[in-house]
Amino acid sequence: MGPTTRRNAERLAGNLLRLARIERGWTQAQLAAAAGITQPVIARIESGKVQPTLPTLCRLLAAADLDLRCRLEPYDDHDDVLDARAAQFPEEHRRAEQARDALLAAAHDAAE
Repeated sequence: MGPTTRRNAERLAGNLLRLARIERGWTQAQLAAAAGITQPVIARIESGKVQPTLPTLCRLLAAADLDLRCRLEPYDDHDDVLDARAAQFPEEHRRAEQARDALLAAAHDAAE
């Protein structure tokens, strides 16, 4: 497992909670109230600072009336290939990340 796949796995719970909130149109405080926990716990999970247990993640999603469904799939090495390319061409990768970050910042600014 390469660094991108590992990073995505580490952010899975936080991303799922964020998606659940978007689906419901809720703030972190609203999800926390529905789940019976504090908002800072939601924030730490979404930031990746804390990894909840699977039962806790399921309980949080259930508070938003969502159910976590999992299935096993063959491993997709797409991110590993991209990681290898980034390692082979680090300057090109750095420029592409900077361009992506600038685009996201511009889109965020335009949305506000």
